[in-house]
Amino acid sequence: MMRKIISAAALVAMCLTAQGQMRVEPANWWVGMKNPEVQLMIHDKDVAKMEASVDAKGVEVTRVERTDNPNYMFVTLSISKKAKAGTFDIKLEGESGEKTIKYELKERRPNSQFRTGFSSDDAIYLLMPDRFANGDPGNDTKEGMSERSDRTAPYGRHGGDLRGVTDHLDYIKELGMTALWMTPVMTNDMPESSYHGYAITNYYEIDPRYGTLEDMKNLSAELHKRGMKHIMDMVFNHCGTNHWWMKDLPSKDWLNKWYDKDGNETFVRSNYRLSIIRDRHASKHDLDVALKGWFDKSMPDMNLRNELVKNYFIQNSIWWIETVDLDGIRQDTYPYSDVEAMAEWCERIKDEYPYFNIVGECWISEAGKLAAWQKGYGKDNGMEDSGLPTIMDFPLQEAIWKSMTEGEGWSDGANRLYDSFANDRIYPDPMSIMIFGENHDCGRLLTQLKDDEASLRLTYALLATARGIPQLYYGTEVLMKGNGFDGHANIRGDFPGGWEGDTLNYFTRMPEHEKAMRDYTARLFNYRKKSMALRRGSMTHYLPQDNVYTYFRYDSTTQKRVMTILNLAHESRTLDLTKFEEIAGARLQGTDITTGKKVDANGTLTVGAREAVVVAIGE
Repeated sequence: MMRKIISAAALVAMCLTAQGQMRVEPANWWVGMKNPEVQLMIHDKDVAKMEASVDAKGVEVTRVERTDNPNYMFVTLSISKKAKAGTFDIKLEGESGEKTIKYELKERRPNSQFRTGFSSDDAIYLLMPDRFANGDPGNDTKEGMSERSDRTAPYGRHGGDLRGVTDHLDYIKELGMTALWMTPVMTNDMPESSYHGYAITNYYEIDPRYGTLEDMKNLSAELHKRGMKHIMDMVFNHCGTNHWWMKDLPSKDWLNKWYDKDGNETFVRSNYRLSIIRDRHASKHDLDVALKGWFDKSMPDMNLRNELVKNYFIQNSIWWIETVDLDGIRQDTYPYSDVEAMAEWCERIKDEYPYFNIVGECWISEAGKLAAWQKGYGKDNGMEDSGLPTIMDFPLQEAIWKSMTEGEGWSDGANRLYDSFANDRIYPDPMSIMIFGENHDCGRLLTQLKDDEASLRLTYALLATARGIPQLYYGTEVLMKGNGFDGHANIRGDFPGGWEGDTLNYFTRMPEHEKAMRDYTARLFNYRKKSMALRRGSMTHYLPQDNVYTYFRYDSTTQKRVMTILNLAHESRTLDLTKFEEIAGARLQGTDITTGKKVDANGTLTVGAREAVVVAIGE
């Protein structure tokens, strides 16, 4: 019979007593899911020699799968509509005796399936929690974990955590951001460089140096109080070599492995050539190295062609969505995993949460190749559809820094930007593309732009007003710099003021120079929050002239229009406004949201050198 729900602490104590070293993942599930089944991975010595059964109303064992490792059993439970929230017993019986697992089914959050994911309505702030703010110095170092906190170590743990992020949500909101994306916060117990989070060693645990599961839940709650969204970074392509299962793999084909001519396991690194994966002419050898090669010796490559592995990760995503109350997922290295498996992952997530959103990292700088990774392209072009709703606009990211730094001429920077957006014809959904100038893997934007702050203002004006979902990287709004060619440590600095004793605290007070850039950023993105034209409107752009790029965003319902003029030239330019009359009208009147000044121009408008003008027409 289903029992009354008991406290989490009591439940854990009971499980430990009953299980000893047994591990069960996921540790709980929910009633009322659209998919009634959940696959439990049970790890214990010789557990495969036992049989599993349950005695609970509405719950039954429908499938038991065993692998070549006798220490694992995969038990599928079917949870019908008759099942109630509470705990029940899963009994394991065999020649060695009996064991009991106390398993819990929880109530779903009200209207959980109708949660609304991030979209072009949002502006996303990306940060690395270890480098943003230290809200709890007591968790900087955890005994028993491989790496201790050392803020002087460029690639070491610096002590930033979830509480530090939560403490400064108002700063992020005041900047005009509506969504938060943090690099992975799951346990990454690796001997070095564990701060970045991409070599996960426990997929069901918050890294204790970031805080607790409750801290993660509280972060979501505080975001939602502010009308903001929570996007969680996930990694399916690879785990860390210190993952607990590496000492006893669930099956021989749990990972993608390579062997030399003598049959000995060997290391093969991925060729990182994503164009191969959608190439009809690609050789099997090249494709295998791209998909099955390891990212690094410390990052074993997961085999998502194995149904058990695939189900493990799909359920892991659902578990985090329900547990933490997420609004979106960012999937790392999306194309490097099996295409069919990832498409099914997207489908099953969207089946449970129809309005949820997922963005995948597809680091491809050619629009013709990148477009193949957005949902809808595959089925229209005779190939496996990726299922991925949102992709990251790496072609635009490259066009931005090149356009701002290259010399002038016929193929000047303004034309490069124009051509990047002209490629929208090949994307299934241009509005559901994440646009950005930098992230945690690129050189800091200001450094890419050769320390030219005018170029940074032009870039932010573009990101705030172009089609798509803008994403900013923490600290650039206060002029943080870093050359990615000299190592990732240079682009992942500590935010000034995030640590007690910092000489500068940019959260509360910053020098006027940095404040000017922060305020410029905030004006743009706070206006964007209230502008239907910028969030959802159509885009019309004009061929650049004299290195000036001009485009409009407009909303047919409200008739609101916004005109963006980006003068990339090093001299002022006087624009002939007559060609824009079809949208702007005979006389350009409105407010430049970058300055708050009124614009009233008839026939011509002069724009200063390296200057952006963003006119809210009629306002």
